[in-house]
Amino acid sequence: MGRSPGRRLHVATPATALAVGVLIVVMLAGLCVVGPAEHRGLQLSRVGEIVLFLGFGLVGVIVAWHQPRNPMGWVLFGVTFFLVLSALGNGYAYVDYRVHGGRLPLGWLAVLVSPSWAPAIVLAGLAVMLFPDGRILAGWWKPMLWAYLGIGALWMGGAVAISLGAVVGHHVTIDSSGGLTSLDNPTGSNAWWGAVQSVFFPALAVFWLVWLAGQVLSYRRSSGDRRLQLKWLLSGATVFIVAAIGLVWLTNSTGVLKVGVGVAGVGTLALPVSLGFGILKFRLYDIDRIVSRTLAYAIVTGLLLGVYAGLVLLATEVLKFHNTVAVAASTLVAAALFNPVRHRVQRTVDRRFNRARYDADRTVAAFAARLQDAVDLGTVRADLLGVVQGALEPAHLSMWIRPVD
Repeated sequence: MGRSPGRRLHVATPATALAVGVLIVVMLAGLCVVGPAEHRGLQLSRVGEIVLFLGFGLVGVIVAWHQPRNPMGWVLFGVTFFLVLSALGNGYAYVDYRVHGGRLPLGWLAVLVSPSWAPAIVLAGLAVMLFPDGRILAGWWKPMLWAYLGIGALWMGGAVAISLGAVVGHHVTIDSSGGLTSLDNPTGSNAWWGAVQSVFFPALAVFWLVWLAGQVLSYRRSSGDRRLQLKWLLSGATVFIVAAIGLVWLTNSTGVLKVGVGVAGVGTLALPVSLGFGILKFRLYDIDRIVSRTLAYAIVTGLLLGVYAGLVLLATEVLKFHNTVAVAASTLVAAALFNPVRHRVQRTVDRRFNRARYDADRTVAAFAARLQDAVDLGTVRADLLGVVQGALEPAHLSMWIRPVD
């Protein structure tokens, strides 16, 4: 029996979103199984990867569940799917070719899917372009989109061709990261691939920057909810870029700097989280408070770390104190400075990035000062209503005073 002509089969449904989410969880479970088989121990980078995958995947599930017709949720699904697929391919290829000498089944398939991180990057850039409703802006955006997708497709085609040639020719060599050597370090007949890579990554970076610049221009022309949505995007993208640069810089670090790897890994979650909040319009008006608090704590942390390091150097190198005494004294000084520095920095940051809160705080403080000398209840009532109206701007305001017995 055929379907009635008035009904359509919609693939983009909440049930599909849930099914894709379950698939990604199963793939992540497979990644956790492959990890120990690599005999390389639990690496901090792998934990960071899984956290990032979960971030994009969870936001994709929530967006696709609540707005199944919005392409943004499915784009975020694609980012997660291809990232996990690439990690699975790298892990299994390492286990097969480096641990078991190529004797496991489907090792060739793992080699072919290992470069899947490339479409994940392409889709991540697409999420920036299509934010927040999945619509392409008019003008030169559409030709740029096709050029962007064309570059990504060409890179993927070349990667599959080289990987397939290595599998068919039985000369698969896997490096320590689980990637195909002829792709990661091309030589000989594959040397041309190095030139392709040197063009591919800068081209993607240019597209990303142009689209971010376009969103900045759109932000300056927008107002209301649209402006707040773009503020979420731009704030998350900024934190993501800084965290990604820090992650690359600190990947091979040792000692105390290893903590920075974890912090940078958590910072990369800013992009999917900000995308989710902006698309769903959830707590849009909290963005100013979040930005001001983030900036304030980042500045305070930097200042106190500088003070701490300077005091330790002064005590050990100039005053010749014992290391333990110097560290203890510097820690106490930094702890004592935390609250005064935080309050001063928070006021300065609020004045620039959270002006509404700054003005409201000043209004309330002025009202509290006037209240100390007020004796007339009618005057206090009128003043209070005026302060609340000016600070919060509610749609309706009334005040009930308990009658005196």
